[in-house]
Amino acid sequence: MIVILITAPNNAAKSIARALLDKRLCACVNIVDSVTSLFLWQNKIDTEKESLLIVKTADSLFERVEKEVLAIHPYDLPEIISFKLNKASKPYQDWLNKELGF
Repeated sequence: MIVILITAPNNAAKSIARALLDKRLCACVNIVDSVTSLFLWQNKIDTEKESLLIVKTADSLFERVEKEVLAIHPYDLPEIISFKLNKASKPYQDWLNKELGF
């Protein structure tokens, strides 16, 4: 099980989440609205108001999630990062695996 973090413009977050869910590439997406992102871009510090998508899925689906996000995300270089979960409750893991067909 992994968590993928994706930042996106506020108006694109729900469509990205729905696309991932419709294609069963994840079992759940939390959207945290209105985060402020500061980052280096083209040799300067830039700031954007964005949404943070927290995607729960299987490690084996990362490349498919990445491909889908890259196809629909409005940014040239979207943030798509993941980390493995160290622990999760057994019922939650079972639900996630069931929803993803594992």
